[in-house]
Amino acid sequence: RARQPYRFTPARNPEKRSCAFRLTVRNAMAHLDSEVKEECLREDLRFYFMNPCEKYRARHQIPWKLGLQILKIVMVTAQLVRFGLGNQLVVAFKEDNTVAFKHLFLKGYSGIDEDDYSCSIYTQKDAYESIFFVINQYHRLKNISLATLDYGENEDNIIGLKICKQHYKKGTMFSSNETLNIDSDLEIDCTYLDLQTFAKDPQDWMRSPFFRLEFYRLLQVEISFHLKGIDLQTIHSRELPDCYIFRNVITFDNKAHSGKIKIYFDSDADIEECKDLNISGSIQKNTQYVLLFDAFVIVICLASLILCTRSVVLALRLRKRFLNFFLEKYQRRVCDTDRWEFINGWYVLVIISDLMTIIGSILKMEIKAKNLTNYDLCSILLGTSTLFVWVGVIRYLGYFQAYNVLILTMQASLPKVLRFCACAGMIYLGYTFCGWIVLGPYHEKFENLNTVAECLFSLVNGDDMFATFAQIQQKSILVWLFSRLYLYSFISLFIYMILSLFIALITDSYDTIKKYQQNGFPETDLQEFLKECSNKEESQKESSAFLSCVCCLRRKGSDDHLILIN
Repeated sequence: RARQPYRFTPARNPEKRSCAFRLTVRNAMAHLDSEVKEECLREDLRFYFMNPCEKYRARHQIPWKLGLQILKIVMVTAQLVRFGLGNQLVVAFKEDNTVAFKHLFLKGYSGIDEDDYSCSIYTQKDAYESIFFVINQYHRLKNISLATLDYGENEDNIIGLKICKQHYKKGTMFSSNETLNIDSDLEIDCTYLDLQTFAKDPQDWMRSPFFRLEFYRLLQVEISFHLKGIDLQTIHSRELPDCYIFRNVITFDNKAHSGKIKIYFDSDADIEECKDLNISGSIQKNTQYVLLFDAFVIVICLASLILCTRSVVLALRLRKRFLNFFLEKYQRRVCDTDRWEFINGWYVLVIISDLMTIIGSILKMEIKAKNLTNYDLCSILLGTSTLFVWVGVIRYLGYFQAYNVLILTMQASLPKVLRFCACAGMIYLGYTFCGWIVLGPYHEKFENLNTVAECLFSLVNGDDMFATFAQIQQKSILVWLFSRLYLYSFISLFIYMILSLFIALITDSYDTIKKYQQNGFPETDLQEFLKECSNKEESQKESSAFLSCVCCLRRKGSDDHLILIN
């Protein structure tokens, strides 16, 4: 059959065809652009959840944060050990001086405190002798003390003793008909005995009307004085010595009017800069080395803080990209579990640790330079930061399946354990209040709420059981029977039931994690999205010999499990 000649038919509407072509090209370009964005997002997500060795193999990115954390562990631990050794000297010096002061100023002190006070007196003669003994010992301090002590100024800029007595405003006692009239309003009388007073005849101030005590309305006598001391033992550690101000208060407590006056001794020490201190030798050079080491620790922590903060910011941006893409493509929101996967808790822990280390190191440098004396705050900051640093090591062990069981078990069991503890805490508080109000007058471990809570917690752990049972006073048969019922029920309930259930919750979470590791973890939207990765092989360069030997040895693909944990 003869082929019909081709006839060109011009378009009826050329503009409409041109628009359709452009729309088709535009849709194709949009689809291609969407695929490119999806692939880039998927690759960024996979790279974000890689461990440092996998990141090095993928993009040859040097694990700076890992190296800084290893270096920081060594530096912070060394700093803490050195500070702890110096802090031990401070604590030992304060305790030794407190014991020495008690022997110097407390008449008849045996060296052992009676309960929460130092010693007791029972007669008026002993009361007068104890008060005058403190005054005479203060006067003869430089001649009898073995320490390098000197007199210090009190709050009123007076060098000497401040003696105050507190008593009821008015009171009359009639021994004939055994009546006592007391005005409950309180009065406080104070007097000062300075060094000029001591230069006079002692009988002058001893016969003063101030020291005529009416014991039936006397509540307490308080003697306060300040002393200066210097700690020279730090020289052996090649450190500058510390100067101390000891604020001593001796209280004769007669508030109970039971025939027994309790004597309390309280000594508070403040460290201050030593003035006109001239010590030759290599101590000053050693101080400079320590300050330089602390400055280096601050630089290391500052670099770690910047890198971890940058990682957190980039993670939040990546999460925003993923949430927007998931909402556009699948028209639904991502679950909360996947949202929290981008918040790396370990980075937050490292940031907090770095901030505490930087602040603590600055305080330590000021203490070393004798500009500050706040040892307690510095100890809390450095100690807590070191704790966080060592806990952060678990993060790198969590990259290996054989070591991440602890982290996954804690993460899975924490919500259940918190809910269980909230319920068990109600029962615990009930037993605490009940034991305090019933057994408090008959047992020293139940005298206040704090000791009751500590005693019950010890019983839960099986500590000091027999002593708790044996120390209950048998003055009341009813209370004694109640104490047995109370203790037996508490121990049976918490040890055999509540503690067993607590362990069962953790064991159940552990078994669940073990099954997941064998059969695979439940897949979330984020994991399913990452599994859709293209099968294109990426060219990887050989790792350096150092990183290959240390941590970047290749493993078989079958041994790798995609476990998203922060």
